[in-house]
Amino acid sequence: MTIDEIVLLLKASQATGLTTLQEIILRSSWAGKTYTNIACEAHYEEERVKKIAANLWQLLSVFCKEPINQSNFRQILENHRLSKAHQQLVKEFNKAATAISLEFPSGAVSLNCRFYIPRPPIEELAYAEMAKPGSLICIKAPKKMGKSSLILRLLAYANNQGFRTVTLDFQQADKAVFTSLDKFLRWFCTNVSRELQLEPKLNDYWNEDMGSKVSCFIYFQEYLLSALESPLVLILDEVDWVFEHQEIVEELLPLVRSWHERAKEVEIWQKLHLVLVYSTEILVPIKLNQSSFNIGLLIKLPPFTKEQVQDLALRHGLDWTNSKNVDNLMAMVGGYPYLVRLALYHLVGKGGLERDLEQLLQQAPTQTGIYHEYLRQYLLALQNEPELGDAFYEVIKATNYIKLEPALAYKLQSIGLINLEGDVYDGLRLRSTVACELYRLYFRQYLNKSETLNNNCAEQLF
Repeated sequence: MTIDEIVLLLKASQATGLTTLQEIILRSSWAGKTYTNIACEAHYEEERVKKIAANLWQLLSVFCKEPINQSNFRQILENHRLSKAHQQLVKEFNKAATAISLEFPSGAVSLNCRFYIPRPPIEELAYAEMAKPGSLICIKAPKKMGKSSLILRLLAYANNQGFRTVTLDFQQADKAVFTSLDKFLRWFCTNVSRELQLEPKLNDYWNEDMGSKVSCFIYFQEYLLSALESPLVLILDEVDWVFEHQEIVEELLPLVRSWHERAKEVEIWQKLHLVLVYSTEILVPIKLNQSSFNIGLLIKLPPFTKEQVQDLALRHGLDWTNSKNVDNLMAMVGGYPYLVRLALYHLVGKGGLERDLEQLLQQAPTQTGIYHEYLRQYLLALQNEPELGDAFYEVIKATNYIKLEPALAYKLQSIGLINLEGDVYDGLRLRSTVACELYRLYFRQYLNKSETLNNNCAEQLF
C-alpha cells in the first residue's frame, strides 16, 4: 500500500474520517519523522501526538492482523495489499466524496482539496529548505504544472512555523515599473512594506549617490527586516515578467544572490527566506546565468508518474488498477496535471462522458473535444506570434527531435508545449520535442490553417 491508500482506507472506514492531526501523524511517520519532530512541526504537545498515534497503530493492527507501531509502520504496510473488501470500501468512499467535492480544475488546488497529488520528495525538500535561515528556493516549471498549488502549501507551512509571508506577483506590475531599475526596486520595496503593514519610508533610505541596489539593500536591512520579530518568507511569483527586461534582470539576480549569501555573515539576513517562481530559463548572458542563479534549492516540477495518475483517478472514484486506462490517457496527454485532471473531471462529472474514456480520447484533439477551449487559447497566441508558431509547427512535424534557437525553445517550453532534452546546447540550438501527443494531433490540424480569430479572447500566455 501507499501512504495515500492508507489515508483513504482510514477515512473510508471511520465514521468521523480522519482529523488533520491524524493525517499529519500518518504521513510524517511514513516519512520517518519522530514524535518530537511531528509535535514541533504541527505545534502540538508531544504527549497528545503519542496518544493519537497509539490509536492509529491499534486501528491499523486490526486491518493488517499483525502488530503495528511507528517503527514498523511503513515496512509492514508497504508490503501489504488491500483486501477486496477494503478496495471496495475505498472505491465507494471515493465515489461519495467525489460527488461532494468535484470541482472544475482551475487555478491552484486548494489546501483541503482531495485532488492534490504530492510529488515526493519535492514537498519535503521544499519544507526542509524553507526552515533553514536565509534560504532560497527556485521553483521552475511550465504553466499548468502545479506551481501555484505548491506555493499554497509552502505558505501554509510557513504560517504554521510562525513566519511572516509576503507574495509579490510581477505580472500585476504596470509596464512603467519596468522602464528603469530604480522604478522597479522602489515598486518592489513599497509593495513588500504594505504587505507587511509597514508604512513605506523609501525617501528615508533611498540615496541617488549610492544607487538603487544599495538603497534597496539598506531599506531591507535597516527598516523591513529590523522591524520583524519573526522570519519573513518572500515569494516572488511570475518572475518571467522580469526576464523580459534584460537590463533589470541583470541587476536583480546579483542582488538576490547577495541577499542570500549575506545570511551566512549577518544574522539579520537569516530572517529572509526567498522563493522565486518562474516558467522558463533565464535568457541573460551565460556568465551571468551561471554565476547568479545557480544558487539555493532548484525545484523542477515533473509530470505525474503512472502511479500518480492512477492515484488521482482513484480519488475521482475510478479504479484503474487493473486496466489500460491510465496508459491510454497518458499516451495522449502525458502526465501533465491539468490535462489529466480535466479528463477525470469530465469522466465523472455530471453531464460528462459517463466514464467513456475511449470517446474522450478520440475527441480530445478535435474542436468537439474537452480540451478545445484550452488549446484554442494557445492557437491564438501562436498565430499572434508567427515566428513562435512556425517554430512549434516544425517541432510537431518532426519524427524525432528538432533543434530550435534558445529564445524560441525556452518560450515554447515555458507554456508547456515542448520538452527540451536535457537543455543541451548544440551550437546555438536546443533539442526540442512536442510535450504530448494531444498537442501534436491538434496543432498539426489547425496551426497552419488560415482562419479569422478574435485576438481579444486569447488569455495572456507569453
